[in-house]
Amino acid sequence: MTTSMEESGVGRDEGAAYDVDLRIAILSRGPRLYSTRRLVEEAKKRGLDPYVADPMKFSLFVADGRIDILHNGEPFNYDAVISRIGHSITKHGVAVLRHLEQLGIWTANTGAGILKSRDKLHASQILARNRIPVPRTTYVRDIIDVETAIDFVGGLPVVIKVTQGTQGQGVFLRHTTREARNLVQGLLLTGRSILVQEYIAESHGKDIRALVVGDRVVASMRRRARGREFRSNYHLNGTVENVDLPKEYEEAACRAARVLGLHVAGVDLLEAKNGPLVLEVNSSPGLEGIEKASGVNVAGEIIDYVTSETAFAEIDLDQLLRTVPGAGVLSLQIRNHPVLVGQPLASLFKPNVDIPVFALSRDNSLLWNPSDELQLRYEDVLICYGELTELRTSLRQAMLEVPQKAFDVPASEETNA
Repeated sequence: MTTSMEESGVGRDEGAAYDVDLRIAILSRGPRLYSTRRLVEEAKKRGLDPYVADPMKFSLFVADGRIDILHNGEPFNYDAVISRIGHSITKHGVAVLRHLEQLGIWTANTGAGILKSRDKLHASQILARNRIPVPRTTYVRDIIDVETAIDFVGGLPVVIKVTQGTQGQGVFLRHTTREARNLVQGLLLTGRSILVQEYIAESHGKDIRALVVGDRVVASMRRRARGREFRSNYHLNGTVENVDLPKEYEEAACRAARVLGLHVAGVDLLEAKNGPLVLEVNSSPGLEGIEKASGVNVAGEIIDYVTSETAFAEIDLDQLLRTVPGAGVLSLQIRNHPVLVGQPLASLFKPNVDIPVFALSRDNSLLWNPSDELQLRYEDVLICYGELTELRTSLRQAMLEVPQKAFDVPASEETNA
């Protein structure tokens, strides 16, 4: 699964072909920080000339029919960007990334992906919707909801955390209802958004950090807290050690990063009785602890991924298709229309008309150009492209006709009767 420092990065550098003309920028306010220095070092080993750009020194310009960007007053002409954006400048950093994306510049993580991962509630919602195991969690906006939240997550003790936080900040363990109520009340008075989360006793003071690059885990480590501290973060003086990650943990980490739209991510996993639980996903994971614990050249893995993927820029398909007047992408979640369950795909569209469905999401996979005889299931999601007004009309008509069709008797059966 993972490779050591000798086997990755520098080891693969010998004889490997790199596009030395590739212009890479690293968005970071701390050029001397370990993670930034390591990325620069590995890029230079591959013959590249990386540029460290302070995200706070960009100027963004929007005019009629065009957009532009400057850094320190100079044109920003780079092919790929690796973002190391801290929590304190998330809003501005994401604005810069979105601007770069609109200019067609490849980014290791998109602005949308970073925003999803940094809102713990939003991230949990997306993970749970995609059947990725997470601790039971409740969003609390009033102290009168605390007891209900405690019951929902399985009782005391409970973990209480703010929806925006990093490196273990804003995460607390409470053992009584009174303590939990007092803490929630205090946090609410400061304007924080609060989550009450299930406490996983068997994972007390430890978790696993899996470093995902692309679609694979390149390194992993187990983190342990010191003393009575239950938070295992490396920045809170926790210890780290190498760990051989079971396949189910790798799959959970990769799926979590993928559904949040991140190509480079640190996925924190709890070792629960029934398997892995995804605790958090970090879009700017620190490299120091995991490189030291695993012996893997993670920075080299990231640079290798960037150089191999830069030619394939991601696009917002719906935004692109909407450049055609009246056209776009339409999705239909069958769970919201149970009358369609068991019906063939062809029943949703008018006879003698080409079925516009180009994909069907089922069981965490996509079926491209599915057969018109395929029967719909409760968890299916249809993804269509075409003229939106016509698509909506056809689908609405199908929903109205399905109940009646269930009672229709074929002509041959009426004759036999």
